[in-house]
Amino acid sequence: MLRLGGSVEGFSDADNTSTVKGETLADTIRVVSSYADVIAMRTPKEGAALLASKYSACPIINAGDGGHYHPTQTLTDLVTIRQLLGGLENHTVGFCGDLKFGRTVHSLAEALRHFKGNKYIFISPKELSVPDYLITNVLEPAGVQYEIVESLDAVIDQLDVLYMTRVQKERFFNEQDYIRLKDSYILDSEKMKLARKNMIVLHPLPRVNEITPEVDDDPRAAYFKQVKYGMYARMALIAKLTGAID
Repeated sequence: MLRLGGSVEGFSDADNTSTVKGETLADTIRVVSSYADVIAMRTPKEGAALLASKYSACPIINAGDGGHYHPTQTLTDLVTIRQLLGGLENHTVGFCGDLKFGRTVHSLAEALRHFKGNKYIFISPKELSVPDYLITNVLEPAGVQYEIVESLDAVIDQLDVLYMTRVQKERFFNEQDYIRLKDSYILDSEKMKLARKNMIVLHPLPRVNEITPEVDDDPRAAYFKQVKYGMYARMALIAKLTGAID
């Protein structure tokens, strides 16, 4: 918004708002939308952005709602794939890591199903497998081909896109489970030797240790390019919503 010449108001902690006094989300949104032209909303509660949209006087951008969806990251991912691979069709996409709580995975899988010929390979430990609803309600009705596997090494040579994700500590109720699973998949230069020459590696960031720094110098590592495309995608979205562009 600042790069577009606008201004920004907001808060990063709900404790700084009247919610601590018992104000409902609906009332908070009614108040904030009286001051704003667009609200970008990031929340740990699934469905909160949809609820907010019912009470807002201005457009709501869902900047991530819990483990549900992350639409603006998906716009970023789609722009990156199109720019680097020349289109959004006929790709084999590997989603690796935390697929249960990874809202960026859920969003991208939902979006890419609208483009023909895409195939998904979901790579995770069983405890972090892709949610059933995504398979039964989204992919199977659309006829999307998919596989569910546990080994990255076994399938990396089939991929056009490898979408790495971190195991998110904040999603675990039991720290021992997090410690047991956090190093399940680590992408390093040895694994990259198994991959196609034109495969790209994406990551919604931040990364922890699931991609080693040595991979950063590989021309197939696209996650920092992804950041810049994300800035452009979000600028375009804000410009669209404020009427700056058609």
